[in-house]
Amino acid sequence: MHPDVEKLFASEEQLKGIIARLGAQITADYAGKKPLFVGVLRGCFVFMADLVRACNLPCTIDFMVVSSYGAGTTSTGAVKIVKDLTENIEGRDVIIVEDILDSGNTLSYLRKYMLARKPASIRIVTLLDKPERRTADVQADYVGFTIPDAFVVGYGLDYNEEYRNLPYIGVLKPEIYS
Repeated sequence: MHPDVEKLFASEEQLKGIIARLGAQITADYAGKKPLFVGVLRGCFVFMADLVRACNLPCTIDFMVVSSYGAGTTSTGAVKIVKDLTENIEGRDVIIVEDILDSGNTLSYLRKYMLARKPASIRIVTLLDKPERRTADVQADYVGFTIPDAFVVGYGLDYNEEYRNLPYIGVLKPEIYS
């Protein structure tokens, strides 16, 4: 385990099991359809790569860069779209892929923003759900893990752009980010 990680939250094996479960649920729900997976970069990239491989159905992918954190550990509440979609989503079944649903500010904004483009449907899949921190009225349709209010890194999640490459999810030691 990385020396900056206080404790393990989810091992590589646990992550594989969760991804398989989510992939099976999405495959069943979208049978006969061709959804567009929209990844919210940067945190989602590891999760999304594994998730789309776990879905046994035709699909396409696109990415957005959306920020509400800056360099801190809590949401600023101000959502900024840094990179928009390249795909037209009108009439499409859209699945927003997020690494963590925390305050909900970003996903709430993003959902409304995409609804204006008239997709057939929008659902949200998140690897981690942290409901204790929710300030916006948004829920994920598919959740990997519900977690307590702890600062986690690894498997795409970062602190100050570090730790994304850890193959597990761990709780970062408070002295690292305080």
